[in-house]
Amino acid sequence: MRLTLLLLILLSSLSAQKVKWIVWFDTEDFILPASDDAALRLARELEKLNVRATFKVVAEKARVLEQRGRWDVIQALARHDIGYHSENHSVPPTPSVYLSRMGMLEGAAEFVRREGPGNREVERIFGRRSSTYGQPGNSWGPQSTIALRRMGIPTYVDEAGHIVMGNQPFWYGGILHVTNLGPNAIRAELKRPERLPAALVAFDAAVSKLKQQGGGIVQTIYHPTEFVTTEFWDAVNFKHGRYTAPESYQLPKQRTAAEVEEAFQTFLGFVRHVLAHPDVEVTSVDRLPTLYVEETPKLRQPVWREGIQFEQGLTAAEILTQLLGLGPVYVDGPERRGVTTYREGQVERTLWQRAVADVRHFVESEKRLPAEVWLGAETLSLADFAMTLARDGGEGPARIERGTLLFERHIANDGRKEFNWVIHPPGFDGSALLELGRLQAWTLKPARLR
Repeated sequence: MRLTLLLLILLSSLSAQKVKWIVWFDTEDFILPASDDAALRLARELEKLNVRATFKVVAEKARVLEQRGRWDVIQALARHDIGYHSENHSVPPTPSVYLSRMGMLEGAAEFVRREGPGNREVERIFGRRSSTYGQPGNSWGPQSTIALRRMGIPTYVDEAGHIVMGNQPFWYGGILHVTNLGPNAIRAELKRPERLPAALVAFDAAVSKLKQQGGGIVQTIYHPTEFVTTEFWDAVNFKHGRYTAPESYQLPKQRTAAEVEEAFQTFLGFVRHVLAHPDVEVTSVDRLPTLYVEETPKLRQPVWREGIQFEQGLTAAEILTQLLGLGPVYVDGPERRGVTTYREGQVERTLWQRAVADVRHFVESEKRLPAEVWLGAETLSLADFAMTLARDGGEGPARIERGTLLFERHIANDGRKEFNWVIHPPGFDGSALLELGRLQAWTLKPARLR
């Protein structure tokens, strides 16, 4: 019995050291019927290889499949993992556009209003819960994290540059994120099959590096429509935020039969290489919550020596709630950026204790952090309050400490570059969304493989 247990522990350890690989498809083209056939073939080919993929489906695509009577496609995809990929993808307004003028709570409610019915449609048609969400294009908004929790979607899987966290999964907004993997997001180029060997070399290099680091995830991303077209369906119909009515939809340019077959064989060659790699374990998006279990360890002092940051396996918000004596509970970041108007270098103990009690009550009742903290008729920014609390000795006047929010460096700064999707209106600037993203970075920390 003891020998068996040791063997199981050893096998589990060896499995944990392997690099995980996921493959997912943004299944979105509801215009071209040939994209239905592409999705069907992908699902069947991968099933033959015993690979469980994730098909992130646009609600309108799911409805069109149902209307066309393509139950063969629906059933084939449903044997894999199903995610949600927005209500109608590129039909304006896209998520970033309608979220860009809203705060966290208003935006979260609007996201649920617009996207909740579509997610329920996808779940109804495919007969399974959505394992994940990913935005259309780079149309991102941090309000979606609150909304996804309300919708019961546990992960956010995509590939965009809004949050930079070492090219591996992270926790943000209470949701496990697999996005911006950078060099660990690898695929074979369907338009350049001669580059397949280079893609295999890049895959092997990523696996080798991650294994040296103790494991991690490599992901591969495609769209079924790519296998049958030479241009994207939405760029043809919704470029620069243009609305096109269904009766006026234009079909994207299609590949020849020979080009289609070449694309599939290029992809399958890449997959077979992955399957043959001794250090790779194929997994699927719906298994991510079991691979990455969020832990909230007990805080060790001292904390935040150089500035406010996630550390010790805790988000900055989790550290603050423990400093407040509330335990490792999840709370959202503040809705806005507060300011410090308090000019004194220290605050009398009774007033300080009153402020701490007020913050504790706010967090318990609102389940988020306040933007600022009142000291009588003056305020401390949340950063200054948090650093003062962390450094407070507990006796005599509390000395005011200035807090630097180091975690904000993980959020992108260029509101035009990070939202430069061809579908967005010309000159669209998502800087307001990035600012909200920085406020929610109180909830940011790396995810660790179990």
